Amino acid sequence: MNLPYAEPYRIKVVEPLTRSTRAQREQWIREASYNLFSLRSDQVFIDLLTDSGTGAMSHYQWSEVMLGDESYAGSLSYYKMKDAINNLLGMPYFLPTHQGRAAENVLFSAMIKQGDLVPGNAHFDTTKGHIEFRRAVAVDCTINEGCSTTLLHPFKGNIDLNKLEKIYKSNPAEKIPFCLITVTCNTNGGQPVSMENIREVAALSKKYGIPVVFDAARFAENAYFIKVREKAYEQHDIRDIVREMFSYGDAATMSSKKDAIVNMGGFIAMRDKALYDQASVYNIMFEGFVTYGGMAGRDMGALAQGLMEGTEFDYLESRIGQVAYLGEKLRELGVPFQEPTGGHAVFVDAKKILPQIPKEEYQAQTLAIELYLEGGVRGVEIGTLMADRDPVTRENRYPAMELLRLAIPRRTYTNNHMDYVAACLGNIHERRDQIRRGYRIVNEKPIMRHFTVELEKLEV
Repeated sequence: MNLPYAEPYRIKVVEPLTRSTRAQREQWIREASYNLFSLRSDQVFIDLLTDSGTGAMSHYQWSEVMLGDESYAGSLSYYKMKDAINNLLGMPYFLPTHQGRAAENVLFSAMIKQGDLVPGNAHFDTTKGHIEFRRAVAVDCTINEGCSTTLLHPFKGNIDLNKLEKIYKSNPAEKIPFCLITVTCNTNGGQPVSMENIREVAALSKKYGIPVVFDAARFAENAYFIKVREKAYEQHDIRDIVREMFSYGDAATMSSKKDAIVNMGGFIAMRDKALYDQASVYNIMFEGFVTYGGMAGRDMGALAQGLMEGTEFDYLESRIGQVAYLGEKLRELGVPFQEPTGGHAVFVDAKKILPQIPKEEYQAQTLAIELYLEGGVRGVEIGTLMADRDPVTRENRYPAMELLRLAIPRRTYTNNHMDYVAACLGNIHERRDQIRRGYRIVNEKPIMRHFTVELEKLEV
């Protein structure tokens, strides 16, 4: 018989999880003002809030923790990280930062000014926040197919070249600091961008004199999809695909808490020495000296090792396969989600499950709360709350999709946990018509409100 699939690792350390009753969860979520970010971790059974910094490091990474060089300047751990980034991305200049949004803060301080336009594929929350904080505008140029959860398209994260060129033609180049390519595209379901699209976006941008910057948080997962979905690359090694991807870019920011499988860390990679010099000033101001930038040496060593492990095919097949496994279980139960499944999460279609909830009452957040109440599973809303308010009108922005993201940590949960999550959503789907009202905001911050928003449940 054919041998069944088995994970390319074994479990060495375990962490006990806390079970709870529905009555307890009702009390805890009420005390948290119905914001899942405000729950304590021991009030959660299975935590799919994020895959950022929540994965399990390998014994090789833990050995790097012990080998960390904590010198303030010129740390040997810094040079391990520098070599790993240059070997993988082909960019000789880099700055370490404590996480991805710090990398955005530093690079955007050097590149973006008030009134600028930053086109790209569905900028994620912190990215858009940093752009709008500088009174610039993020322009979404994702292909239309990316907004249909039922349409099967292999690269829903692609940028629409016609939309992009329209921005380039109607604005002076000095008003467009760069085009952003997010790989994979988190906002629309962890969907990949094809090599063909990356190449075409780079060529079009070069024609108009516009740099290309990658949001590289999940670059390895994107490379995996290129290998298995883009015929020209099916015989290519993952790392060769990665090198070609970044050969089309001028710079990249990375939250290394994703595809480098570490608990904290990030970086900016650059091709140009002048940009490095400019960004270094902000890195020293905001993060730390250029050879540690807000990171401990031990974390830089673990990050360098994680970049290598995160670009191994067997690891990626196991990691992305678990996401697909959860998607298949939901399909069997009739629960609608963004198809095909992406690299790091399953994105459940709240609009289809709860059409009776008005969009003003936050459909995806309502579904996220129901999932927590059902089984102690914490996901996150990718919808109107995260879309925030228009910076000019201060009205809610209503995105095309209302999604509940179930982000799966790397090498952390088993498929039994995925079965449990699917059963919880299946139960909610069966009683979906009984959910009649959503929530309203009682307190919010002026930007990136979803992290700290306070809500009140509306009664029928």
